[in-house]
Amino acid sequence: MTVAGRKIDFLLNGIFWLTFLVFVATQVVFVYYLVRYRRRAGQKATYSHGNNLLEIIWTTIPVLIFLGLGIYSNQVWSEIHRNPPPDAIQVNIFSFQYGWEMRYGGADNQLGRTVVEKISPDNKFGVAEDDPAGKDDFVSRELVIPYGKPVHVLLNSRDVIHSFYVPAFRLYQDIVPGRTISWVWFEVERAGDLELACSQLCGAGHYNMKAPIKVVSPEEFDKWYDGKVKAAAAQASQNPSTSPEIAARN
Repeated sequence: MTVAGRKIDFLLNGIFWLTFLVFVATQVVFVYYLVRYRRRAGQKATYSHGNNLLEIIWTTIPVLIFLGLGIYSNQVWSEIHRNPPPDAIQVNIFSFQYGWEMRYGGADNQLGRTVVEKISPDNKFGVAEDDPAGKDDFVSRELVIPYGKPVHVLLNSRDVIHSFYVPAFRLYQDIVPGRTISWVWFEVERAGDLELACSQLCGAGHYNMKAPIKVVSPEEFDKWYDGKVKAAAAQASQNPSTSPEIAARN
């Protein structure tokens, strides 16, 4: 569960219980009126114009409830989509038919700039050649992130529309080819093994388009990250023509 996901759950649970209570109340009143004002011998029906005060009350209360829900949900939405914290860990996630690849910033913790026009079989991440930050990037087939720290994901697609969908995070975001989705970030609260799935029908292999997510402690993440950086550097020293991002792939 993420910090934002907990707020979303609170909102949805609140709406559920509010709806449930209103449903029960209306059904009780409905049954009461069926019994209290049923047809009986010797009793004539009477016409009632209504009560203006009651009509104002039961119109005002729903308006206030909907306004409150709207204001709160807009606040939650704004928090989810505000700029990520400056200390957030950046991960560039690429979707393709039918899988995922995650690019990390390497030894300098800086991702090389992605230029979507440069995405090709020879430059699968579209990394700008003139950006030195991309020289030490490495790639993983699993999304490894620490809990308790903000994670900022940059989403790209190489072919068709995919979606970044993690039910446990209460997070869904379409990924459109030709652009970088840069406003998605989250903070996971506890460790766990989860799954990243695509929820857009993206072709015949859509059913199997998934990747593991490992949420670990900050110490475990640092250990894993350092191991990837060293593996990429070692491979690059042995074969300088191979980019570190390819060398470190799982």
